[in-house]
Amino acid sequence: MAQTSNRLMDELARLATDAVGAAQGVRREVETVARSQMERLIRDMDVATREEVEVLREIVLAARAENEQLAARLRVLEERLGVAQAPDAAGTGPSPASSQP
Repeated sequence: MAQTSNRLMDELARLATDAVGAAQGVRREVETVARSQMERLIRDMDVATREEVEVLREIVLAARAENEQLAARLRVLEERLGVAQAPDAAGTGPSPASSQP
């Protein structure tokens, strides 16, 4: 009877091992399918890549620096012309009316 019990236990252990292996295989397959679906969804949404965002960030920083340089040049030119610098409605610079005679 002990030999029959051991054989039954061996069969049950083998069955459990096979079931766990099959479950892991199914899990990997589901992960692969889900990953490919997510990648396809992101591609279809036309989401920007990290590299594209970094390039855009550099462009924005360069534009901001150029804007600050141009604002400084404008202030110097206005000072040379003697134009009064009254803030406009937004409070960001001279109003258009102040530069007219």
